[in-house]
Amino acid sequence: MTNQKNDPHQPLARASFGDDFLWGCSTSAFQIEGAGSADARVASIWDTFCATPGKIRDGSNGAVACDHYHRWPEDFDIGQSLGLNAYRFSIAWPRIFSGSGAAPNEAGLDFYERLVDGMLERGLQPWATLYHWDLPQSIQDQGGWANRDTVAAFVDYADVVTRRLGDRVRHWITHNEPWCTAMHGNLDGMHAPGLRDAPTALQVCHHVLLSHGLATPVIRANVPHARVGIALSLHPIRAASDSEADLQALQRHDGFRNRWFLDPLYGRGYPQETLALLGEAAPVVLEGDMQAIAVPTDFVGLNYYFPEIVRDAPAAGFLRTEVVPPQDRERTAFGWEVAPDGLTELLLRIANEYQPAEVYVTENGSSYDDVVQADGSVDDEARRHYLVRHLAAMRAAQEQGVPVKGYFAWSLLDNFEWSEGYLRRFGIVHVDFETQQRTLKSSGRWYREFLHGCNER
Repeated sequence: MTNQKNDPHQPLARASFGDDFLWGCSTSAFQIEGAGSADARVASIWDTFCATPGKIRDGSNGAVACDHYHRWPEDFDIGQSLGLNAYRFSIAWPRIFSGSGAAPNEAGLDFYERLVDGMLERGLQPWATLYHWDLPQSIQDQGGWANRDTVAAFVDYADVVTRRLGDRVRHWITHNEPWCTAMHGNLDGMHAPGLRDAPTALQVCHHVLLSHGLATPVIRANVPHARVGIALSLHPIRAASDSEADLQALQRHDGFRNRWFLDPLYGRGYPQETLALLGEAAPVVLEGDMQAIAVPTDFVGLNYYFPEIVRDAPAAGFLRTEVVPPQDRERTAFGWEVAPDGLTELLLRIANEYQPAEVYVTENGSSYDDVVQADGSVDDEARRHYLVRHLAAMRAAQEQGVPVKGYFAWSLLDNFEWSEGYLRRFGIVHVDFETQQRTLKSSGRWYREFLHGCNER
């Protein structure tokens, strides 16, 4: 085993996090499953987006991806060998329903039963995400998340899935990163369905949050001792300078980037100062909506990658802010700043301002330009170092009283990275997309040693 005693950033031993701490990896259906038309799966908005020229940087799609649909036993064997005790996955809505009002697809439900049983057989506690961005295209054709009917369709979908799997899956995440669903999908057009319209994006955001609120009691009714939450992509916001204009820009940006989600989920409604900035673009909110969104949850999931640096930009949309690329700072190959202290900061903020019962780091990871050596190995030292420092940052928050109860590295496998196609690799396991061969990277070997207690100080 690797000797890490000389590493000044070595985190505390696994045992220091607590015996009941969860250690896992996260994945999502569209990014790894492939089998795009198998067993009556229908097209999603991402299938359509991938088929649109110019939307995916390398012109690829998710039709095969990691072929996890057929290779999941091997992937779960890897997870078990690493020492994971939890595994976060998502369920593909297009495998379950062809559209609103349709009968559920038994073949799709059977697949996820096999998947869950495979996790349990290997000691992996299943954490299911109901929505990780792959809306059935037929529902998008009816207006997608901008149509309030999609809220009801999601609740029906959640009802069917949790009835089938609820005897084996206790932990449920309703949505992954509502920001990306709404803003990348409907404001800047970076993600499916590729729209660029502020009122649409904001209405989508509201309906996604509403669907979370309305689905949560349904999940609880179907699942004995259910634990239900949502996974948010949050960022520490930094001002580009000490000027008053930039400091005010920080507040405006934080109100929309972070508090727009946290405040309503914890019963405070949308930030009033942000609503004032939105003007006529603000979403339509019906009576009872905000109460539904504020349904009590058992945990909140934090997806953390990097801080955002902002400056005042009077001509830049309703927020009048602009995100500035980091300069003279360590960055991943994606250009994202490496800032472990931001994870500590966010965990402390969530705990102090919103007092959730439990917090889980549901995603955290890094993309680097991995090189396969002549012997087939992948020495991703930068990713290993990233992982080490972020675990130490999480432990620092825990020591200050944050009820952080688990960590899910993004990701187990290199996969289809949305609009980047296969150009970005986040996995601790290398995937050769031509042969589908899996190879544990040095970061994965380190994670395995840490989880098995072989690199303790």
